[in-house]
Amino acid sequence: MTEISFDDFMKVDIRVGQITRAEPFPEARKPAIKLWVDFGPELGEKQSSAQITRHYDPDTLAGKRVMAVVNFPPRQIGPVMSEVLVLGVPDADNEVVLLVPDKDVPLGGRLY
Repeated sequence: MTEISFDDFMKVDIRVGQITRAEPFPEARKPAIKLWVDFGPELGEKQSSAQITRHYDPDTLAGKRVMAVVNFPPRQIGPVMSEVLVLGVPDADNEVVLLVPDKDVPLGGRLY
């Protein structure tokens, strides 16, 4: 693992957002879900694609709070322009489990 400085870490802008909408993404090469995530008045709503189909269903994601990197450049994923990277960690089967705040926190709050 490469060490980084605290200043390097602070360059990564990780914020809390709330999923407002989720849809299946059948055009993706790997199974994925299209997400719309609200980061509050400062950043607004951003779109993302997430490979989270093992543990999550689009019908149950609206209202869920998640953590995401908001300052990567947008990336084209098929017909979707992914504007943020929603964060997760692997379970025992290497499937994504979303990182979520365990308390009700304001949208747009920055990780520190």
